[in-house]
Amino acid sequence: MEYLEFELPIKELEAQLEKCEIIGKESEVDVTETCKQIEKKLIATKKEIYKNLTPWQRVQMSRHPSRPYTLDYVKALCGESFLELHGDRNVKDDKAMIGGLGKIGDQSFMIIGQQKGYNTKTRQYRNFGMANPEGYRKALRLMKSAEKFGIPVITFVDTPGAYPGLEAEERGQGEAIARNILEMTRLKVPIITVIIGEGASGGALGIGVGDKVLMLENTWYSVISPESCSSILWRSWEYKEQAAAALKLTATDMKRMKLVDQIIKEPLGGAHKDRESTFLSVQEAILKSFEELKNLSPKDLVKTRMDKYLEMGVFKG
Repeated sequence: MEYLEFELPIKELEAQLEKCEIIGKESEVDVTETCKQIEKKLIATKKEIYKNLTPWQRVQMSRHPSRPYTLDYVKALCGESFLELHGDRNVKDDKAMIGGLGKIGDQSFMIIGQQKGYNTKTRQYRNFGMANPEGYRKALRLMKSAEKFGIPVITFVDTPGAYPGLEAEERGQGEAIARNILEMTRLKVPIITVIIGEGASGGALGIGVGDKVLMLENTWYSVISPESCSSILWRSWEYKEQAAAALKLTATDMKRMKLVDQIIKEPLGGAHKDRESTFLSVQEAILKSFEELKNLSPKDLVKTRMDKYLEMGVFKG
């Protein structure tokens, strides 16, 4: 188990508890009371730490290497029914953007999301979850197919941003993201977006226009990452904590500003601490959202979605 810097007191107590249990097993000494006291302290410490997370600590939680990624959610929600579809029929198949058809219960969905890697090799293969223009064009192709057959769309957002390389710009990165935003606003089927990790910049928005936008508790959603914001404003990455606070990027901030519709609670310690209950919470939230949307006519669906996004950022004096 990997621990973040602010989780070190938990690591210490868990190590103490483990040692205490070993002593109890290997000797005649009764350590039951000592173990109980350590357990009690451990629970109190966990509650204290996770109840008072700063925006920067939430950013760190969203990047935890053990956190479940898009394909983990797809496997848990759809099981064997998921059929991955590849390519944008133009350039190539972008491995950072995955998509395909899957069933949750009896309902078919077109599922699209950014996928990060688990180790150095797969991170390179998935380009660290940073999609190229062909990734966004693949996503759009799949959304258009879903629209054609009346299949609702689910998108999983987890990216540090769209790939900023020269070749991506040459192939029209900005245009691909802008095109997706435009097309998603008028797609005639329900779109449910779930932010499961990092929601950075246009890279997130390229698949982030939804009728319902759900956000896991320890994720973030912002126009820029705290490090990049810090480097622009202070010419240094050292001020990333202040930048994270100033950006108002946490799920609570997003909900308060009405930029997302629902916060999905995570288990104590984050989604990676209890994957099964996280998958269950996400599934429940998706199906509940779909129930609210499924009876709307395509015309009402598009109108409601357009109105929702047109209201954002409007200031009433």
